Amino acid sequence: MSAEAGAHVLILGGTTEARGLAEALAAPGTAVRVTSSLAGRVANPVLPPGETRVGGFGGPEGLAAWISGHGVTHLVDATHPFADRMSFHAAAAAAATGVPLLALRRPAWIPVPGDDWHRVPSLADAARVLPGLGRRAFLTTGRMGLSAFAHLDSVWFLVRSVDPPAGQVPARLEVLLDRGPFALDGERELLRRHRVDVLVTKDSGGSATAPKLAAAREAGIPVLVVDRPPVPPGVPVAESVAQALAHLRP
Repeated sequence: MSAEAGAHVLILGGTTEARGLAEALAAPGTAVRVTSSLAGRVANPVLPPGETRVGGFGGPEGLAAWISGHGVTHLVDATHPFADRMSFHAAAAAAATGVPLLALRRPAWIPVPGDDWHRVPSLADAARVLPGLGRRAFLTTGRMGLSAFAHLDSVWFLVRSVDPPAGQVPARLEVLLDRGPFALDGERELLRRHRVDVLVTKDSGGSATAPKLAAAREAGIPVLVVDRPPVPPGVPVAESVAQALAHLRP
């Protein structure tokens, strides 16, 4: 999957890793064209270097048409680990066009001694289990999935997101607008100030939001962890920007 001079790499982005890859590929002196595609769910995203586009493609057929129409030679799926629909669209488009696909996925979090983790396969399962673990939840699963918890009147929620939530949300809700990375001291204070007794998170991996896990461990707070979906079968995976570059520039 060598991205040589004249190659056009399309990065399906929105993550820290996607930006890092774009920065490396678009560095001065390189002859690789880089286009980063952002979903458009954040109002004021931090734009990566190189070319950018915002918005959906219109399903796998639309993505395949864009790839063919813009001379894309390499496709990198560096979307959020839970953007599984886009990942499967990327796999289908790569198969249709013959363009090589690489998934860039940060490693999943791993529990350490002292953690009280409860793993579930979905947001719906998290909502089912949550009332048995606590009554004041720090919900960090993203604003797009709040409807899964909207029926839980017995739980108070603190939600942190970059943009305000929309659609169905829990009745007892406080919203904190903020953008990571977050420091451990701040996470400790947040849990203490809001009297949080359970943390709910997706297994997103990475260091930007990991301090909340350490703060919960120190406070003896249970953590409800939603497992990430699998990468589409047959798609090679890089766990870091360095590994992705090794795939693209062997």
